Amino acid sequence: MNVFPVWVLIVAALIVFALAVVAGYYLRKLHLAQKQQAQQLAELEQAAADQRQRVNDSIQIIARTLLDDGVGLTEASIRIRVLLDALQVEQGVHEEFVVFYTVAEKTSHIPILKEWKKLPRKKQFQFEREMAKIEDEYRDFALDAARRILGRTF
Repeated sequence: MNVFPVWVLIVAALIVFALAVVAGYYLRKLHLAQKQQAQQLAELEQAAADQRQRVNDSIQIIARTLLDDGVGLTEASIRIRVLLDALQVEQGVHEEFVVFYTVAEKTSHIPILKEWKKLPRKKQFQFEREMAKIEDEYRDFALDAARRILGRTF
């Protein structure tokens, strides 16, 4: 019978042990990486939830302010539309609050902020009359929609 020399078995055992140590090292590294990735994912999910809550709070504030006549219907519609779009609400929500999208769309050609200030007073007056007409047409629908927004989370 041909017997392996003892030193061959010892070398083989050392090689197996070294490979086991390397495998253990990489398993440990993998475990730590997975744990770190899970923690980062949890932090990102929390940040997204916090952002979603801030946007929901903003929608609530704008709706309340619209109901209290603290903001014009045109401005409220533009802001609510942008915030609902930021939340990527489902089609049903979009349809339920279509009045804000409609008013925002019908007034989208009217300049805002710095561009508004650059307009001659006569042109501003024309746009103000146009906004007043649109707001009168949609006011009841918008106020109803604003009431339905209160206390709701999207």
